[in-house]
Amino acid sequence: MVKFVKVPPAHVRYVPASDELASKLSAEDVEQVAEIFHTPLTGAYTWNYRESDKTLRKLYKLGKERNWNADFDVDWNKTYPHTSSPMVEGGENPYETWPSFANLSDKEKLAFGWHSHAWTMSQFLHGEQGALLVSSQLTSCAPTYDGKLYAASQTFDEARHVEVFGRYLTDKVGVMYPVNRHLKALLDKILTDPRWDLKFIGMQLIIESLALAAFHVQKAIAADPLLRDILELVTRDEARHVAFGVTYMEQFLKSLAPNEIEERAQFAFEACRVMRERIVPTDVFEHHGFDVEEGRRRFLAAGQMDSFRNLLFTRIMPNLNKVGLLTAAVRPKYEELGLMAFAGLPNDGEINWAEFDKPLPGYVAAAE
Repeated sequence: MVKFVKVPPAHVRYVPASDELASKLSAEDVEQVAEIFHTPLTGAYTWNYRESDKTLRKLYKLGKERNWNADFDVDWNKTYPHTSSPMVEGGENPYETWPSFANLSDKEKLAFGWHSHAWTMSQFLHGEQGALLVSSQLTSCAPTYDGKLYAASQTFDEARHVEVFGRYLTDKVGVMYPVNRHLKALLDKILTDPRWDLKFIGMQLIIESLALAAFHVQKAIAADPLLRDILELVTRDEARHVAFGVTYMEQFLKSLAPNEIEERAQFAFEACRVMRERIVPTDVFEHHGFDVEEGRRRFLAAGQMDSFRNLLFTRIMPNLNKVGLLTAAVRPKYEELGLMAFAGLPNDGEINWAEFDKPLPGYVAAAE
């Protein structure tokens, strides 16, 4: 059964692992919840089937050659205990001076940590579904043959990402949080905008770049070996996706008039501003009965968390600079956010082909 809703679910769900479903399925578990969106998407046929961009074609071929299967290339037998923190020890805790958190027992603090972890993984999952939907749109509306081929291969990548994060949350975490409202707002804008190039900018240059940086950070701080394996596989795909977006948009934006470029630069800035708020786990604060605004303020004021938040933009800013979207009009706005310092870093248009061509890691499950 499918239940159609006007807004996404807002409650935290406790999800049974796959091997427990047979005895615990309820009507709610079987029911599919779907939210309708409408888009005036303009598609495009391409009638010349010849290779026209060697970079895009090479990325497409690598996507075929470096495919992985979540059933065989991930060792789901690895188990990490919920009696230990999901994050490596030693990092700054942005909540340690917060009385609401300090008054929790050690057991409650551990549960808070796992809920924060579940929230982060849930946003990864929801973002990957958004990428799945957008890449499927790009397959239709990309105006070139090579663009369509790569967008189609990315759609399959994103399907695997949704699968693997969904399975990790269900089988290993057991808790799923609703989509963050800031992420949802940006996905809605990208999916419902009729202009194909804004879909490229919003997804490939903003959301995918941010996700790539977030996955690298999460891999460094995750204590669960299984999650580190998953993130390694996913980041391999995401690196190709971002390289595709930078390469494609750099070429296209050169063909636009200055006022059209400015419009897209303003859109990119607004998307970045929205995504800066995406990393604050306000849903976790609310679930534990904390003051949400105080939690948000403390989270953003923590020095290491501020550095972490800005670090996520080390992929976005160089890529926007590379394609020409850091115009004179928007640069002061990025300066106010403290992000312009990242604009001169290496961008994802400078492709490291040797890194992309590395064979898949040989995990235990694959060897068996």
